[in-house]
Amino acid sequence: MKLLFLFAQFFKIGLFSIGGGYATLPFLYEMADKASDEWLSAEKIGDMLAVAQSLPGAIGVNLSAYTGFQYAGIPGGFIAALGLVSPSIIIIVIIARLLNAFKESKTVAALFAGFRPAGAGLLSAAALGALAVSLYNPAAETWTAMLRRRECILFAVLFFLVYKFKKHPVVYIAIAGIAGVVLGL
Repeated sequence: MKLLFLFAQFFKIGLFSIGGGYATLPFLYEMADKASDEWLSAEKIGDMLAVAQSLPGAIGVNLSAYTGFQYAGIPGGFIAALGLVSPSIIIIVIIARLLNAFKESKTVAALFAGFRPAGAGLLSAAALGALAVSLYNPAAETWTAMLRRRECILFAVLFFLVYKFKKHPVVYIAIAGIAGVVLGL
């Protein structure tokens, strides 16, 4: 039953998360809100995102496999990843067959033009959600402690480094990992 649940949830996520792996984050946060036990939470999603970004492969597939593994072990990881990619495979096969017949259609061009801002909106919402989980402390007792100061400084430094030097992402992941250990994050 767990595997069927995972496949259905990630099939739905794969069907509606236009824009790549980061677009799956709002759906994962929704799953976390509805989770009856603590196997999935916003904090765990932040941790999973860090792991998914540091592994080779697509972030969405990494997130789904990690989530499935947390819920149902190795079979869960496989089924969740399969559920995530299945809609894309089905849709791509259908579109490839139909696209030649409609390649000159203004409606099809307008449809694809509408997907771009939708993807950008989903990505932006996911980025803001990840930012809030990383930098905001909802359990703070005073308003001055709501921001995690060391994490904010690390975020600002890494943002500057990425923007200024444009090195391979592994360099920044290594810097963030080392800083996390040194700063005790």
